[in-house]
Amino acid sequence: MAINDISLTSGMRNNLLSLQDTTKLISRTQTRLSTGKQVNTALDNPTNFFAAQTATARATDLSSRKDGMSEAVQMVSAANAGITGITSLIESAQGVAQAALATSNVTDRNTYATTFNTLMTQITELASDSGYRGTNFLNGQNQTVEFAPATAAATLQIKGFDATATGLGLSTASATSGGTAVSGDLDWGNTDATAGTSNIQSSATQLENALNTLRSQSSSLSANLSVVTTRQTFTDNMVNTLQTGADNLTLADTNQEGANLLMLQTRQSLGITSLSLASQAAQAVLKLF
Repeated sequence: MAINDISLTSGMRNNLLSLQDTTKLISRTQTRLSTGKQVNTALDNPTNFFAAQTATARATDLSSRKDGMSEAVQMVSAANAGITGITSLIESAQGVAQAALATSNVTDRNTYATTFNTLMTQITELASDSGYRGTNFLNGQNQTVEFAPATAAATLQIKGFDATATGLGLSTASATSGGTAVSGDLDWGNTDATAGTSNIQSSATQLENALNTLRSQSSSLSANLSVVTTRQTFTDNMVNTLQTGADNLTLADTNQEGANLLMLQTRQSLGITSLSLASQAAQAVLKLF
């Protein structure tokens, strides 16, 4: 039977419309309580919805840059570990050079030269091992860190340097055998003790210069690390601000919505009772039969 075939009283129609409205409000309130948001679609509040979408999108873009910053921090940390190790090796080499200067015995100087060259080899190998995920600042590689959501809008280029023995200007020490230089640039084992002493002193000067270079480059890397960590903290705060702003525009007051639901359920019960009372007038006619 079509609904148009049924005749309802004005009171019953008003009660039905009121019940339908109440049902819609209950459904909306239940959605707000389940999602925790007052604005779930553009239909709820276009201004707040799109403003929240914009803030959330920017927060997401900034969050994606945090991974790059975190990786850059690890790259600098790896380089710093390498610098620390190389510094220790150079200090050991300084000790070897001082020991060589303390003697004029050619055999002893040749032995010290061999030890010195071993340390030079270790410096080069340690520099090569100081990379992180394919980037090694101690092999002269660079890394560009992105901070802003848009590419190249805000960047920092961290420059590496050559921390191998050759890159630091360190020459190997040659050891003589029977008065003939075997290898290297500075002949520690020269049969002329004065010449040998001069060569060892040159090595000592090179070691001092290498330490100064490491300290200078370490300071530069530390400054870059400070910039990256500062931008990390700023990005964390900015993402939090954007997300909070978006939530303020869309979140529902769950206490208020809970109270609304109770009131709407009460109104629904009263509406059903009212509809029942309105139908009793029609039922009274049946009692005449």
